[in-house]
Amino acid sequence: MGRYIRRRLITAIPVFFGITLLVFLMVNLAPGTITDLMGEGASSGADKAALEASLGLDRPLPVRYAMWLGDLLQGDLGQSYFYDRPVSRLIAQRVGPSLLLTGTGVLLAVVMAIPLGILAAWKPRSFWDRLASVLSLISYSVPGFFLCLAGIAIFAVTLGWLPTHGMYTAGIFTSLPDLLRHLILPAGVVCVSSLGELVKQTRAACLEALGQDYIVTARAKGLTEGAVMVRHAFRGSLVPVLTTILSHIPHILGGSVVVEQIFGWPGMGSLLFSGISQRDYPVVMGVTVVVALAVLLTNLLLDLVYGLADPRVRYGKG
Repeated sequence: MGRYIRRRLITAIPVFFGITLLVFLMVNLAPGTITDLMGEGASSGADKAALEASLGLDRPLPVRYAMWLGDLLQGDLGQSYFYDRPVSRLIAQRVGPSLLLTGTGVLLAVVMAIPLGILAAWKPRSFWDRLASVLSLISYSVPGFFLCLAGIAIFAVTLGWLPTHGMYTAGIFTSLPDLLRHLILPAGVVCVSSLGELVKQTRAACLEALGQDYIVTARAKGLTEGAVMVRHAFRGSLVPVLTTILSHIPHILGGSVVVEQIFGWPGMGSLLFSGISQRDYPVVMGVTVVVALAVLLTNLLLDLVYGLADPRVRYGKG
């Protein structure tokens, strides 16, 4: 197992550096810079050039990448042009709200999807199977922004039950019930958006497990269908279901740009959106690298889960 882990870690190192290079090039080769916004009042091209020099944007691209990468390896994500604060501090302030919002939404989706997927596989063409199909169709086909607008129209405008903006009414934490009222709508949208994939994967994995020989053996021993489904079929399908759940980790960390922007939620997604709109490239690169690193670490975790669950992965080509 140790050799398998070392192979995966060695493979991840060049991938990480490739991610940093790709992120840096995509951001810095994009049209327009922060000086186009900050230098709008500049009286001459010399003033704009001086502004670029003060920000280090006049240096060659390879030099800037080497400097940025060196700072990144030391844990320094740079200084925000717009906020004039360290990017790492901005991200640290936004991670918590993103974890709360998307973590709650994905957790609700998991709690709903696993029992529903099991029931849909256990009783095909039943009410539960049809419900799973309808929810999956809604989750896959309805855009997130439409779910946000529909939730606001129904629960905030028509019924007046829930707020539509921010984490707190007064802008600061006053009570847990107030936080939960602000959390319900955006977390509900995240839940619905994540539900379809989880239900579909759980149902498909359980149906596949039901066709295995050990299920026939379990039934021959006289076990009830419920016991066969939960104790054997679901346990046999845990790996693909767990894979689907773990694949949401980067989404949980990075937040949801659309949901956070519409509901004014102060998370990583809204920070990324403001960084793009303000051409605050250190913020854009910092958030993108953090999310990309989360994807990389999640893939490593998935490889380890596969290696533990199936020894053939460790000793094969994997």
